[in-house]
Amino acid sequence: MFDFFSQNIEYLKGVGPAKARTLEQEAGIRTYGDLLSYFPFRYIDRGCFVRLNQIRDDRNPVAVKGKILKVEIKGAGRGKRLSAQFGDGTGTVELTWFSGLKWIEPKIKVGTYLSIFGKPSVFNHQLQFNHPEIEILDPKAPEQSGNAGIQPLYPTTEAMKHKGLSPKALAGITLNLCKQAEGSIPEILPSAIVDRFRLPNREQAYIQVHHPASMAHAECARMRLKFEELLLLQLNILRQKLDRSKTPGFVFSTVGGNFNYFYQNNLTFELTGAQKRVIKEIRADTRTGFQMNRLVQGDVGSGKTIVALMCMLIAVDNGFQTCLMAPTEILARQHFASISKYLASMKVKAALLTGSSSKKDRTILLNLLSEGQLDILIGTHALLEDTVVFKNLGLAVIDEQHRFGVAQRAKLWHKNHTPPHVLVMTATPIPRTLGMTLYGDLDISIIDELPPNRKPVKTLHLTDKNRLQLFAFMREEIGKGRQVYVVYPLIQESENLDLKDLMDGYESISRAFPMPQYQLSIVHGKMKAEDKEYEMQRFKKGETQIMVATTVIEVGVDVPNASVIVIENSERFGLAQLHQLRGRVGRGAEQSYCILMTSDKLSKDARERVETMVATEDGFKIAEADLRLRGPGDLQGTQQSGVLALKIADIVEDGNIVQAARQTAMDILQADPGLARPEHQALAREMQKSGKENLWAKIS
Repeated sequence: MFDFFSQNIEYLKGVGPAKARTLEQEAGIRTYGDLLSYFPFRYIDRGCFVRLNQIRDDRNPVAVKGKILKVEIKGAGRGKRLSAQFGDGTGTVELTWFSGLKWIEPKIKVGTYLSIFGKPSVFNHQLQFNHPEIEILDPKAPEQSGNAGIQPLYPTTEAMKHKGLSPKALAGITLNLCKQAEGSIPEILPSAIVDRFRLPNREQAYIQVHHPASMAHAECARMRLKFEELLLLQLNILRQKLDRSKTPGFVFSTVGGNFNYFYQNNLTFELTGAQKRVIKEIRADTRTGFQMNRLVQGDVGSGKTIVALMCMLIAVDNGFQTCLMAPTEILARQHFASISKYLASMKVKAALLTGSSSKKDRTILLNLLSEGQLDILIGTHALLEDTVVFKNLGLAVIDEQHRFGVAQRAKLWHKNHTPPHVLVMTATPIPRTLGMTLYGDLDISIIDELPPNRKPVKTLHLTDKNRLQLFAFMREEIGKGRQVYVVYPLIQESENLDLKDLMDGYESISRAFPMPQYQLSIVHGKMKAEDKEYEMQRFKKGETQIMVATTVIEVGVDVPNASVIVIENSERFGLAQLHQLRGRVGRGAEQSYCILMTSDKLSKDARERVETMVATEDGFKIAEADLRLRGPGDLQGTQQSGVLALKIADIVEDGNIVQAARQTAMDILQADPGLARPEHQALAREMQKSGKENLWAKIS
C-alpha cells in the first residue's frame, strides 16, 4: 500500500541528493512525513502592512507599501550598490542592494509603486532595508494590490543556509510537498471526534499549517495537529498502564508483626491524614496480585520516607526483601541513619551499600543479601551493579527518581524473575499537565499535608549591599543556639560567571565569624566521602554553627536545629533547586528563614524566580512557575525519557489540549481497549508507527 509519508525527500522538487543529505544531517528530515512534521515556528503576515512612521529599529520583518522617490548607483566594482529612497507619505526609508543589481535595477524606477518586505535597521541614524523583497504594484490602485499572504518561518542552521536551505527556500519546498499531498493524507481520527472538537481534516491541517490562507487557518491547523499528537501520546501512555496493570506481581497478603510493632512502639508522632491515605493506596496495590508502579509526590518535609519505610515493613512481613535507592551518598547515608534509628529495637536487618563501601564490607553484605539474611538494602547507584543479587526482592523504592537514567532504573527492574513492586518518590511537585504526560501511566499518590506544628519558612531577598545586615542576623540566630547553612553555586572561581565561589566565601565568612567563638564546616562534591560525612556529622551534632556548602546538601540533610539557609547568587539557581534548598530548614519547631542573596541587577526571569520564592512555599505553585519559565525539557530531567519529544504541542501552553486529549484517550480505551473497532484502526496503525516501547513507563 502506498504510504505518502514514507517517500524519500530526495525526490521532491527543489531538494535533490545534496540538500537531502543536509536535511537529514541537520534536521532529521528523511521522508515526506518528516518534512510535513517540520513545523514553522512563526508566521509573518505579509498582507498586513505598516506605515513607515510606525517602524522601530530591530523589529521583526515588516511589509510596507509606497513608491520610489529617488534612485542612485553608489560605489564601483565590488563596492557597487543600488540605493533607492522609498516613501509612503508618513516617512522615507533607504532601500539598498549590494548584489543581484542586474535583476533589481530594471524594476527600481522613480515613481514605481512597490510593496517591500524585510527587516528594518538603522545606519547613520537613517532607517533602511537591505535586500528587501519587492512586488510591483498597480499604479492605478496601489492600495488594493500587493497581498503576498502568510509566510511561514522554519528553524534553520548555518549548514542548511549554506546549502541553500534558508527559511524562504524551505517554504518553497514545503509548498511543493503540499501540492503533492492533496488526496494522499488519510484521516486517522474518528469522525465523531473531528466533529466534536470542530477540527479540520488531517490533510487540510497539514497543508494549512505550512501554507495557511490566513492566520486563523494556521491557528486552526495547529490546534488540530497538537490534539492529534497529544491524543496519540496519551493513547500510548494509557495502553501501557492498562497492559502493565495485568503484569503479575507479588502479593503482600498480610500486615504482620514488624509493621504493627513499629506503628505501636517506634512511631513517636501521629501520621498525617495524607500519609495514612497513601499507605492505604500502596497497601491496596500490593494485594491485587499485579505489579505496582506508584509515584508518591510530596513537598519537602511532608514525610515520604516514613511512608516508604512502613511499606517496606509490609514487604518484610510477607517474606520479601526491599531496597531504597538514592541519587547521592549523602542522601543514602541520611536514609540509612534515620531508618536504622527507627528499627533499633527491631529484628529487621538493614544495610548500606555505596560506591565508597570497603571491599571487605561489600563482600560480607552481598553474601548476606543473596542468602536472604538482609531485609532492607539502602544505597546509591551501587545497588544496580551485577554483583548485587537479592534472594527475593519484592519492593524497590527509588528516591528523587529523575536523577537516575532510564537504563539504570531498568537494571533495578530486572533484579528479580518477577518484577518487584516499584515505589517512586519525588519531593518536586509535578504540574498537572506535565504529570499527565510524563507520569500519565503511573498511579500517583500525593502527600499534601505537612506535619503539625511546622512553621512556614520566611523567605527574604537581599543584595550584596545588605551583607553586614545579613551577618548581624546570622550572629543573632547563632546566639539563640541555632545553626546556619550558606550555599554557593560553584566550588572554584569561574572566569565566565561572576559568582561567589565556595572557597572565597568560606574565607569571607571565616573573617566575619572568627574562631574560637564560631566553628565552621565545609562540604562540597569533590571531597572524599568520609570527609564529607565527618563534616556533616560535626554540623548535625552541633559542633559547628555554620555549614558552607555547594548544592550537595540539596537533598537528604536533616538538621532540625538549622534555622537559616543563605543561598548566594540565588539568581543562578532554578526554582525547583531553590525550593529543595529551602527545605533544608524549617524542620524543627522554631521559626526558620531562607535568605536569597543576589546581585543588584537581575534579568526578568531571575527576578520572577526570586519573587516567586518570596511569595509562596506552595510546591505546586513553584512547580507551575518553573515549568512556565524553563519548559518541560529541563524540569524533572524529562529529556532522557523521550516522552516529551513533541513536534508541535507544548505542555506549558497547551494544558487544555492535554486534558482534552487525555480524556478522549480514556473514553476510547474504555469503549475499545484493543482499538479493534473500524473507526479506531487508523489510530492503532499510527500508534504502531510512532509508539516505540516506552521503557520509562515500565520502570519509573
